[in-house]
Amino acid sequence: AFKTQEMERELDHLRKEVTEKYSFPNIVANHPKMLEIFDIIGRVAKTDKTILIQGESGTGKDLIAKTIHYNSQRREKPLVTVHCGALTDTLLTSELFGHTKGAFTGAIKDKIGRFMMADGGTLVLDEIGEVPLYLQKTLLRVIEEKEFERVGDSRPIKVDVRILSTTNRNLKEEVTKGNFREDLYYRLSIVPVTIPPLRERVSDIPLLANHFLKKFQGEKTPLRIEPEVME
Repeated sequence: AFKTQEMERELDHLRKEVTEKYSFPNIVANHPKMLEIFDIIGRVAKTDKTILIQGESGTGKDLIAKTIHYNSQRREKPLVTVHCGALTDTLLTSELFGHTKGAFTGAIKDKIGRFMMADGGTLVLDEIGEVPLYLQKTLLRVIEEKEFERVGDSRPIKVDVRILSTTNRNLKEEVTKGNFREDLYYRLSIVPVTIPPLRERVSDIPLLANHFLKKFQGEKTPLRIEPEVME
């Protein structure tokens, strides 16, 4: 009983810590473009709308996705991320939907897919632009019907998952080139959010520099950045 109580206390503490970490005040920015993004995600976080987060590598797409989840009504449920660009076509299908033992060579036991892991919570499709065309059709059906089949199994499995997608590509251009399905693009981008790179919001650089300076200097004598250096 004591052990269970201690674990529950620890879990509550961790939940609070994570929620505080991914709260809006912890995203360091005051540029008008970023304030506009905060306003958008503040209004849609508590809904179940699918959100497409676009931006160059390093702009903080993952941070925005986590902030949306931890400010949503699903924050007590799982947040699961799939790195779409890091997996081969076959592995991506198995990773998303799971597979049964013997479904293909090397499938030595049943595997739960990320959709099932995220049931009740949020699934982040990281670098969605990397998903091959044939799988985009399956993905569209799963998002629309909220059910899927594991590889090697024909029984449908129902899931309740909120989808957030991130990409460093311009998906509209990819649609025009024929690399991305138009119907899937519109399904994923009910709320599109584009994060500008730092070079387009230079006024945030002093904020970020001072934030990291304060974070990493610890208990030592306070340091400051000279105005000429900041310039």
